[in-house]
Amino acid sequence: MGKTIQEINEKIKSGKAVVVTAEEMIEIVRKKGESRAVKEVDVVTTGTFGPMCSSGAYFNIGPRKPTIKIGGGKCYLNDVPAYAGYAALDVLIGATALPEDDPKNKYYPGRFRYGGGHVIEDLVAGKDVHLKVEAYGTDCYPGKELDEFINIKNLRNAILYNPRNSYQNYNVAVNLSDKVIYTYLGVLRPRMGNANYSSAGQLSPLLNDPFYKTIGIGTRIFLGGGVGYISWYGTQHNPDVERTERGVPKRPAGTIAVIGDLKQMSPEYLKGASITGYGASLYVGMGIPIPILDEEMAFYTSVSDVDIYAPVVDYSRAYPQGTGEIIKEVTYKELRSGEIKICGKGIPTGSLASYYMARKIANELKKWIEEGKFLLTEPVERLPGWEKEVKIIR
Repeated sequence: MGKTIQEINEKIKSGKAVVVTAEEMIEIVRKKGESRAVKEVDVVTTGTFGPMCSSGAYFNIGPRKPTIKIGGGKCYLNDVPAYAGYAALDVLIGATALPEDDPKNKYYPGRFRYGGGHVIEDLVAGKDVHLKVEAYGTDCYPGKELDEFINIKNLRNAILYNPRNSYQNYNVAVNLSDKVIYTYLGVLRPRMGNANYSSAGQLSPLLNDPFYKTIGIGTRIFLGGGVGYISWYGTQHNPDVERTERGVPKRPAGTIAVIGDLKQMSPEYLKGASITGYGASLYVGMGIPIPILDEEMAFYTSVSDVDIYAPVVDYSRAYPQGTGEIIKEVTYKELRSGEIKICGKGIPTGSLASYYMARKIANELKKWIEEGKFLLTEPVERLPGWEKEVKIIR
């Protein structure tokens, strides 16, 4: 007989819930099986920490004298342009935004030393940020310029909003050309000199709930060191991809949109990133609790790196040309070993995502739940799922 989220929350409140990380769950299920695991474990915590370019923050700067309408004007934060298409005092900064005088790739490869992701990190760190506004002035908002420093503690509201995070699996990038190339998956040496990926594999949230049976819209999560929520399915959400016999997607699949109070968050879990030759971004730390409601969820959360396959793709031609060609599939166990084999050749691997930080987030979320600081929520709506018939092989 299964459990309910309400029953698990009562155990959390009374300090009796058993919480383990996704890493720990692998061994529990291997040794005891799913039927015993579901009786012994109430929650499995997951974690991920990697560059998530579809990240941003919006905030309200609060009233000014004289009043000023930023909407329709121009706004800069530490010289990085922010979006000023909202109302009088609301602005939005995206992680990939760059100062107008940044040379970008004019001097190839560009360094992209400071961008929107760095602005967000500085705000969260409590640093003063230079705000410059050019407005056109109206009868009710006569002000036409601002040139001052702002601090997150003085902002009326500050919200992190990411329309696409926590990709459920992703490509492994290699370079078949004869020259070095610079991509969002890092620097790729010629003739398959290296292979880069970006996922926490067995700790990654959506890989532990491959059919989104417990993770949905309204799920409370660890976000950037604070509490956030899944607000919608993410852009490019695509559950209809090829899967393994245990239901794990073998291609980039599900994504989630997330939101949370930036004022609660920590610069330890939100880091501005400069990706050589590509652009600016933001590393985001995220953890999602998975309630172990039944044997099926015990099975899904026992997924290990050996069960998860990722496609190896040539980023010199196949990816930019959109050919869909896949060189081969490799497991995350192979990737995390430091080397994969393609056509008999050993290729060193590297990850843009930090497994160390993903593990830290899973353990931090575990601690929050064990201490009764964090309760689980029922999704108010499921994420669009994989509707095809699937025979799960256990």
